[in-house]
Amino acid sequence: MSTASMGSTSSPLKFVERLREEAAAPIDQVATTTPTKETQIIAIYGKGGIGKSFTLANLSYMMAQQGKKVLLIGCDPKSDTTSLLFGGRACPTIIETSAKKKLAGEAVQIGDVCFKRDGVYAMELGGPEVGRGCGGRGIIHGFELLEKLGFHDWGFDYVLLDFLGDVVCGGFGLPIARDMCQKVIVVASNDLQSLYVANNVCSAVEYFRKLGGNVGVAGMVINRDDGTGEAAAFAEKVGIPVLSTIPANEDIRRKSASYEIIGRPQSVWGPMFAELAANVGTSTPVRPKPMTQDQLLSLFSAASVGRNVVLEPATQFDMCGKKEIVKETLEVIYDEV
Repeated sequence: MSTASMGSTSSPLKFVERLREEAAAPIDQVATTTPTKETQIIAIYGKGGIGKSFTLANLSYMMAQQGKKVLLIGCDPKSDTTSLLFGGRACPTIIETSAKKKLAGEAVQIGDVCFKRDGVYAMELGGPEVGRGCGGRGIIHGFELLEKLGFHDWGFDYVLLDFLGDVVCGGFGLPIARDMCQKVIVVASNDLQSLYVANNVCSAVEYFRKLGGNVGVAGMVINRDDGTGEAAAFAEKVGIPVLSTIPANEDIRRKSASYEIIGRPQSVWGPMFAELAANVGTSTPVRPKPMTQDQLLSLFSAASVGRNVVLEPATQFDMCGKKEIVKETLEVIYDEV
């Protein structure tokens, strides 16, 4: 909802009522019909800031240079998936464009939301303004519009979906829950938080497999690898392959920060992304074995995660201060007749 539409609201009460009506509106089921072309639809998940957008921008660029037709769809409300691909320039999002077109009484055309560079096609679903909607619901509405634009008739070799993994929300789990993709890839590093998110994604895949789903985890990309080995150990424990290991390198960090594509055949990093592209294409989705929280912590030294800390129960005296307050029971006792 735009700022202008908020300003036209006659009262805060009516604005709240409108929000409640929107939240209560039923959500149409997203179709999952079979594409007319054999297309690999791959959902990539990871913790915010772990480097999904960097990985996907370079991966999609390399795939295009190898002669593949690739569509990159950003499904993160931050709308930063395509920024690196387009040299730091933000492209109009589907949700934003749809709202503007609706107000103008016009239909959304593919050229309004999909843009291309050197053979890579890309678009951003977008999300609501802060505090004014649900990001997951925005994802669902975005895919509904893609359906109307003919998503399942498009002739791509690869469709790459960039999803935020550290938000436990049905909208962000859409590709897994509704078999909208064939496989999932997780991006993580050698830190507990990113592996926690990767483990949650594996848990979601396992949960829906138990319900009859078909999506599997095709592997992990280890980004900013510092050689400590926790991410590789995690991948081995949950039973998924490591598709690529991207080192913690100053040249990569600097070029990424300046929105420079390094996944070019002639680049010094070209062979690394060429190998990743090959591994992504041939990877087989598997059913992961998620770890428990204690098992996940065991990948790290006790000093780094506080595993040796003892949980000491608090007392009523601790909570009340100097003098413990003892209250009579609220139990009702009936006299004998």
